[in-house]
Amino acid sequence: MLKPPAVAPDARVAVIAPASSSKPERLARGIEALRARGYDAEFGKHAQGRQAPYFSGTAEQRLADLHAGFADPEMQAIFCTRGGYGSNYLLEDIDLNLIQENPKPLFGYSDMTAVQTWLLDEIGLVSFHGPMVAADFAVDDGVHDVSFDAALDGDAVVAGAAEGLKVLRPGRAQGVMYGGCLSILTATLGTRFAPQTEGKLLFLEDVGTKPYQIDRMLRQMVLGGKFDGVTGFVFGEMLECTSPGTGPELLEQVILRVLDWFDGPIAIGLRSGHVSRSNVTLPFGIEAELILEDEPVLQYLEPAVQVD
Repeated sequence: MLKPPAVAPDARVAVIAPASSSKPERLARGIEALRARGYDAEFGKHAQGRQAPYFSGTAEQRLADLHAGFADPEMQAIFCTRGGYGSNYLLEDIDLNLIQENPKPLFGYSDMTAVQTWLLDEIGLVSFHGPMVAADFAVDDGVHDVSFDAALDGDAVVAGAAEGLKVLRPGRAQGVMYGGCLSILTATLGTRFAPQTEGKLLFLEDVGTKPYQIDRMLRQMVLGGKFDGVTGFVFGEMLECTSPGTGPELLEQVILRVLDWFDGPIAIGLRSGHVSRSNVTLPFGIEAELILEDEPVLQYLEPAVQVD
């Protein structure tokens, strides 16, 4: 496993846009919020750009910013502006050797899932499923401070009921935490960039997706063997994943039915990724334990970064 160095409170950090463009006012608020935390945050060359129909720049420009963030020895971490769509255009040309020689925390979720899982699978780089600049830092109460600080300082991340965690099926499980946006994970199936979810403690989340669509994607993962050996499931807040006239219980019923063959613990509601508030940072690629008993808790068993 490749753990990046811990990030100093006053570190220089890069802000890049590997996928879609962002509204200028949200970028401005987001980078100011990073700076208010003490970071010396700088935009990548094309992070504020726009390229038709919905990108922040050409694939070459976006990839160049990603590489520059890792290559610059003064940058200690990299934050994505938002998801949207387009990071899959970068996958074939990512310089794995460059990133392996210069490991750094890369914060993102949503469309960034494809890049983060590829780097984790290929070079073992721990990924940081957490707040993005224009999406979360730009709004009040957009960042869960405790998990964010713990992930970068080298402390163990812990999340429980206060972070939305709810029991769907009780039990205990341990394993390497892994996952991301379900739509993006399924979109890479059948390619060499498909996620190596097998045998992991799996986190899955999405937004604005109807329960039957979640059902279809979960079944695709089942049929593809991608849940083989999984030790436990944690679903996100699943914001707006409802059908007209129904409540959240329909999605919960769908999950339990699709996973009726699985006898391990299943949780839902953890606010990481697409969330209503207070985005929890979840490191992927390191050991964690899921305890779904009277007080549900997901606790990491090791730090996400190297601490001197």
